[in-house]
Amino acid sequence: MTTLHDLAARHGILNALALHSRGVDRGDAALLGSAYHPGATVDYGFFAGPAETLAAILGEAQKTAPPTTHRTCNSWIKVAGDQAIAESYVIAHVEDAEVQRMVLGRYLDRLAAIGGQWRITHRQYVIEGNTNRANTAARGDGNLDLAHYVPHGGKQAADPGRALLALHAADIAANAKAPAMTQPADTALADALARAEIHDVCMAYARGVDRADKALLASIFSEDSTVVSGAVNGSGAEFAERICDFVQSQLDLCFHSVANEWIEIRGDEALGEHYAIAHMVMNGQDVTTGGRYIDRYVRRGGKWLIKNRTFVADWNTTHPTTLERGGFYAALTTWGCFGPSDPVYAHWAGLDS
Repeated sequence: MTTLHDLAARHGILNALALHSRGVDRGDAALLGSAYHPGATVDYGFFAGPAETLAAILGEAQKTAPPTTHRTCNSWIKVAGDQAIAESYVIAHVEDAEVQRMVLGRYLDRLAAIGGQWRITHRQYVIEGNTNRANTAARGDGNLDLAHYVPHGGKQAADPGRALLALHAADIAANAKAPAMTQPADTALADALARAEIHDVCMAYARGVDRADKALLASIFSEDSTVVSGAVNGSGAEFAERICDFVQSQLDLCFHSVANEWIEIRGDEALGEHYAIAHMVMNGQDVTTGGRYIDRYVRRGGKWLIKNRTFVADWNTTHPTTLERGGFYAALTTWGCFGPSDPVYAHWAGLDS
């Protein structure tokens, strides 16, 4: 049975796992190293030994490489007091000028809470498979239509996502009220509950876009929100209206998958970075984009809302569509669609019946 302690621990563990991916992808050895406790060890096959040595190796290797994403998901966590074990799946996108690679694997982690901080004490990497295709990435050339601009990922201080998180954090700190006196355990539990609510907000975003559900999307943004998504840049209300019109008029399908959720609670405000893969079929092309949502959240009237969301694009691929609905897929007769005819709405309505 999951306990309140386990729930609070899970929040800290998931942030530590997300922190590891952020450190690798930003080419930042210090950030990567902060996911481990001092004395931690790793076994990646090509290197087995101190985690701090691996952090230095990966940090140096990543500095000049194109943006990568290490997308941690499917995390199965078991907590025993101040110790835990976890198995997580990871999809890593790695590219050079010629090839885009998707590397499939798992992280087998041991973790501990020391001084109230959950960090990794040992990690073993297990590889499962990979894909290797010609590089079709399209990146900005400086002549972008600013109305459809999104920032592109970078390394270390050059990454716009890092700058946005720092900006949001500074603004929250400048407007923060004196914190109430609470016990550490109470704070950890409150943060874990807030994380669960923010997770649901981010899941609502994915469904809202993919189903072209204007009402759902509008409900998750604060009145003073801003969104930079590329397809639509504006207020949350404008985004909800215009992105749904775009999805229904321009796309054959739309699919957003979110993982690697890092969330830091600061009273009635919070910061977040979520990795996303968006797949679309548009004008006969399969378009897949990998990137991150850089978020600021606010709690108003007891409800968590998105105040600022910026999509930072890290990679993309475009190929002539290979979508099939017959043949191999003929027996799969329930397909997703835009609007209330999608089966999720009847499924969700079952809770009220």
